[in-house]
Amino acid sequence: MPDLPLSIPTLSGGLLIEAAVMTAVFVGALFVGSALLPGRRVKGPDLGGTSITYKLNGLTLLLLTTLAVGVAQISGAFSLSFLYTHFFALFVVANIFAFAVSGGLYWGGVRKQARKQTEPPPGFWRGYFYGVELNPACLGVDLKLFSYRPSLIGLALFNASFAVVQYETYGHLTLAMALYQLLTMVYILNYFLFEGGMIHTWDIVSERFGWMLVWGDYVLVPFFYCIAGWWLVDASGPPLSPFAAAAIVFLYVLGFWLFRGANGQKHRFKRDPSITIWGKPAETLDGRLLVSGFWGIARHLNYTGEICIYLAFVLTTGFASWGPFLLPAWLASLLWHRARRDERRCRAKYGELWGRYRKRVPWSLVPFVY
Repeated sequence: MPDLPLSIPTLSGGLLIEAAVMTAVFVGALFVGSALLPGRRVKGPDLGGTSITYKLNGLTLLLLTTLAVGVAQISGAFSLSFLYTHFFALFVVANIFAFAVSGGLYWGGVRKQARKQTEPPPGFWRGYFYGVELNPACLGVDLKLFSYRPSLIGLALFNASFAVVQYETYGHLTLAMALYQLLTMVYILNYFLFEGGMIHTWDIVSERFGWMLVWGDYVLVPFFYCIAGWWLVDASGPPLSPFAAAAIVFLYVLGFWLFRGANGQKHRFKRDPSITIWGKPAETLDGRLLVSGFWGIARHLNYTGEICIYLAFVLTTGFASWGPFLLPAWLASLLWHRARRDERRCRAKYGELWGRYRKRVPWSLVPFVY
């Protein structure tokens, strides 16, 4: 494997303390903002006879964070290059934070179950890894939905730090870096614009909140999903051609169309089964399973679209190294596994109707291939 375009600084006590303070301030500020800032309130799906009302103010938090960091960067009060030079220290602190929070969630969930005496607590390792509670909350803030905010806003800040370092080093941004910043910024902004759709996803509805999701939110996403930006800091390699940039944009738009389009059709259908899709009344199986639009082409095209989006991100780095391509490879394996879990869950929920849907729509991720 070729050398990384970033020399990882040696860890020291001072770096770790600075990283710990920065992490505490960042997560703490977002938590306080989630609790206090106004936001649209949306009732979540039925969770076994109960439902949660979520306050959606993630977009406000993103915009306020962007404004604050931008003012600090321009005024010289703070430079995003801090995230670059402290990347490894922040990674260590984030891991410690994730393991500690997961332990707190486990013990809090076990104590709550013991008080209610509703069900026997899971074993330690299973409860720690997968979680005990479905939707733990603190001061009225749902912790599962909240954790996507430091996760994705942190990812956005790391990406921006790479652009700052490249500009400070070379005096300009390469086409590849500028394109990467644009694509990732649109993706993260889109998430917060449609944050309400998140409350209907598998993670929110079905997954308990334990180490698996906590570590994914606070470590995996911000520190691994920015791998392409890390590679792009070094501007000494071959430049990205305009033709290649156009091809990457095409792949990104295609992926976005599949990802957002499929999820949008599903959410609209759940709210109103009488909707029209692509100019025609929605076609269903027994009024329960949608077979129009994207859902009549393949069963998980939303996952296919997300893989295309992340592939577009890393293609901005070219083909000098296979390192950045670990990201779409990881995501493809993750979503393939999730698609199989979705299939098992839907088979249990819909029974014979799911078998009819599979016959009607035989392809899972790639039409006519798989």
